[in-house]
Amino acid sequence: MNISKILATIDAEIVKLQEVRKLLVGGEAKPGPGRPKKAVVAPVKKVKRRLSAEGRARIAAAQKARWAKAKKSAK
Repeated sequence: MNISKILATIDAEIVKLQEVRKLLVGGEAKPGPGRPKKAVVAPVKKVKRRLSAEGRARIAAAQKARWAKAKKSAK
């Protein structure tokens, strides 16, 4: 077997494999120009953050202090 015949056989196999890959993937065998498509990732369940009553009271007190300071400086 000469080299050109071997290369022709390899090229034919590459074409066949690319066609099979195209059928399996459902798209092009090699990526085209542009941005790649996003990978499909399972959505992450967001955990709702909860505030304790103590934390809520601290935030409310701080906000009331800010309002009082603004009201005092406005006079």
